[in-house]
Amino acid sequence: MEPAATAATRTDTGTPSSAGVDVAGRPSPGGAGRDLPPDRGTHLSIWGGGLAGLAVGYYARKQGLPFTLYEAAERVGGNCRTLEHAGFRFDSGAHRLHHKRPAVTQEVAQLLGDALQEIHVPSRLYYEGQSIDFPLSPLNLLTSLGFRDFARTAWEVLSARLRNQEAGRDFESFALNTYGGTIARRFLLNYSEKLWGIPCRRLSTEAAVKRLKGLDLRTFLVEAVRGKKAKTEHLDGAFHYPRLGIGTIADTLAERCGPENLRTGAAITRIFHDRTRITGAEINAQSTIDVQDVVSTLPLPQVLAMLEPAPPAEILAVARTLRFRDVILVALFLDRESVTDAATVYFPSADFPFTRIYEPRNRSRRMSPPGRTSLVAEIPCDETARHDGDQEAELVERVRSRLIRIGWIREQEILGAQVVRMKCAYPVRELETHDQVARINAFLAGFGNLRIAGRNGLFQHAFIHDVIESGAQLVAELTGAMKKRVGR
Repeated sequence: MEPAATAATRTDTGTPSSAGVDVAGRPSPGGAGRDLPPDRGTHLSIWGGGLAGLAVGYYARKQGLPFTLYEAAERVGGNCRTLEHAGFRFDSGAHRLHHKRPAVTQEVAQLLGDALQEIHVPSRLYYEGQSIDFPLSPLNLLTSLGFRDFARTAWEVLSARLRNQEAGRDFESFALNTYGGTIARRFLLNYSEKLWGIPCRRLSTEAAVKRLKGLDLRTFLVEAVRGKKAKTEHLDGAFHYPRLGIGTIADTLAERCGPENLRTGAAITRIFHDRTRITGAEINAQSTIDVQDVVSTLPLPQVLAMLEPAPPAEILAVARTLRFRDVILVALFLDRESVTDAATVYFPSADFPFTRIYEPRNRSRRMSPPGRTSLVAEIPCDETARHDGDQEAELVERVRSRLIRIGWIREQEILGAQVVRMKCAYPVRELETHDQVARINAFLAGFGNLRIAGRNGLFQHAFIHDVIESGAQLVAELTGAMKKRVGR
């Protein structure tokens, strides 16, 4: 850990620099970084040690690009970690690696070797005691809803198609006009409002549409002919998963980054600039560093708030409108072998405080001791929601009582519980968010040496494969730009 700031700061390359430092020991505008080596731009500062930052660091090291990664927490991984409790393992969310980017799957498979396995376990949706395929499957809906309700649903969907009704820009209109009132109200709208914390008429369709594939006439006809085999092809039932939890991916990336390049317990607390470049940063409100090139994966509003000089008032006002949802995990550890046959079960009804529950053992048997299992419920909440011991006990009770009520577990089976809060788990994409983020990005583009990455940095939904692929692309762009700058 760096000592408190003095009249001499330390650059990322480890060389002292007294240039551009004011009497308080911080870089003055335009000052920090002026006395860098001749090959300026060959060292990279990565802010944030979640999966996005680690992916950038991993590919930077593969390309021989010097870098230092700064992470505020005492361990890397961010919201993609695996936690442990009394012999049980559970992830910081119902994460999995989808085989959507073959190059990414191959890269992760090479990194993890036999530790990565292919899983064929579908997801489900719990509704009024029934288990329904998720994403929604027409053939399964027919058997779950019964012929009369399914016929009404099919007519609603067909009517919307015949009217050529636009899906709508907000999620409520999209769901109603695409799937009809029956499906939308039973399965989509309540769930989305629980997850995002706002009425669906204010919610953009950007993050939600990906999850609703497969519910169309063509899929129904194919399923009717080919049966179960065809039904499972469009579900999330096939994915890759490490034997010891999703955190293995982040941990392995960290190992390949090299411990000498990682600084944990190092929070970025202020960001200095000369209006054209990021010139330095303050660490833990104590020391300062000079920077050359920067990749920030920090939450986008946080970056704007830390800039010195401050951004224009209108940009700060826009940044303050951006909101994240936290997720509180309630893990119950059980003295029984299994509860469900699903990787994840979604709960759309407002009667349940959680949006989904996953059973880690169904991803890998090594996530629980032999003969035992666990259930992990996800409860979204606002960033400002209170979180203390009393609330944790209340949340455990709400989860426990509802699972007992629906017959999933019995009181005597519960061995213990753990509550964990994941900060900034979901960026909330409202109707205006796209334009607001575009304005912020246009402002940040004025800093020639700053690049933004990751779900929280870009303020958009992204899967694991998206994050890793974007890390590779970003480093490729950086390497090319740096070679041009130094005339190589």
